Amino acid sequence: MRGERLTMKFPLFSSKRLGIDLGTSNSLVWSSGEGVVLSEPSVVAVDSVSGKVVAVGSQAYELLGRTGTNLVAQKPLREGVVADFLVCEAMLKYFMDRVLGSSRIVRPEVMVCVPSGITQVERRAVLEAALSAGAKTAYLIEQPLAAALGAKLPIDAPFGSMIVDIGGGSTGSAVVSVGGIVVSSTAKAGGGKLDEAIITYMRRNHNLIIGERMAEDIKIKIGSAIVPSAKVVMEARGRDAISGLPKTVSIDNTQISEAMGSVLAVIIACVKSTLEQTPPELASDIIDHGIVMTGGTSMLKGLDRMMSSQTNVPAHVAEDPMQCVVYGCGIALENIETWKRVVEAR
Repeated sequence: MRGERLTMKFPLFSSKRLGIDLGTSNSLVWSSGEGVVLSEPSVVAVDSVSGKVVAVGSQAYELLGRTGTNLVAQKPLREGVVADFLVCEAMLKYFMDRVLGSSRIVRPEVMVCVPSGITQVERRAVLEAALSAGAKTAYLIEQPLAAALGAKLPIDAPFGSMIVDIGGGSTGSAVVSVGGIVVSSTAKAGGGKLDEAIITYMRRNHNLIIGERMAEDIKIKIGSAIVPSAKVVMEARGRDAISGLPKTVSIDNTQISEAMGSVLAVIIACVKSTLEQTPPELASDIIDHGIVMTGGTSMLKGLDRMMSSQTNVPAHVAEDPMQCVVYGCGIALENIETWKRVVEAR
């Protein structure tokens, strides 16, 4: 109509912030304003002929141990670090696409959690993977610090708090005070190593070959860090190592405790190493407040009691231990100006 002024309104896109707990077994994504929006196994299925990614996350996990010669389901992270850069990049891109959806046009700010003991080359690989997957800016935060933030420990206060994050690929133990890590130790032992120990035990003692999924099922259902007083039995299914035929064996929780003993000893040694390096003033604070445990493997039956008895320090599992790291990642990202001094950026 003549005399009218026409104006067009364009949507304003603001940069999204994503916090990613990139775990060896499972990955979680936190999104600004929404909280934790994605939790998927860290598994990617790749066509070995074309190199094309066929499935990621839960769909790929269903293919573990069940694929043919051309299709390979693999974990792009081993012991908490990137083992296959291109596959890790594809997994990160998939997670970002799933979370951002229609707003993928805007490149997000991304913060990724990494184990405290990894090398500078390994850190750079994670940053490069995040940027290649479509991040505008990438930050790294050490897992123990993120776990302490997510567990709501008073890490800004001038006294010591101890956090032990036990994931699928590694264990990170740290004492935090006045907003930073004072001492820390890392061990390449976690839920994955416990599964491997069960697989080895079943083959050695029962001539039974089982897969990762069966081992994890055994660990969750009857696994215990402390030898249990009441016996619980379950059936393990696999392949006979001698005949090659399908076989079922009955096992009990006492046997599985024995199988996991050597790996649990490595985890406890990591915690003891941190305590031995802790300044006396902070050590007294830890005795008062105890050890806080996070990560999926911290939920293993009796592990908190084993930790207490082996270290002479009270230990307890944090509320929502599997999500503490990604929550802490989100807190740091929302307050990036405060935490810039302890994160690495690219």
